[in-house]
Amino acid sequence: MKKLLIMASLVLSFEYVNAQKVYSVDYENQADVKVFVVNYENQADLKVYKVKYENQAGNNDGKWFFTQYSNQAKKKIYFVKYENQADLKIYFVDYENQAGWRNSSKKSMLY
Repeated sequence: MKKLLIMASLVLSFEYVNAQKVYSVDYENQADVKVFVVNYENQADLKVYKVKYENQAGNNDGKWFFTQYSNQAKKKIYFVKYENQADLKIYFVDYENQAGWRNSSKKSMLY
């Protein structure tokens, strides 16, 4: 029984850790991931939907919650000016069910 409780708490905490809470930093050297916003969905590695509340943030599935402070975020991102400077190309979608990875080889960047 004790092992089951420990296992359950690890699984739940793992899901919490992977929540996509992000913070947009002001300087490139502060970022974990450099991001470029593309104009068209088919150019993106990840389609992102901005959620309104922290508890709606996804588990690396494109649902992002932008935190107010950097210490609340799992990942710090910096929006670059040019596509060739980016680690990850994103496209903001209008509906939650459109969010998700187009290029799953880059999925590990947000873990």
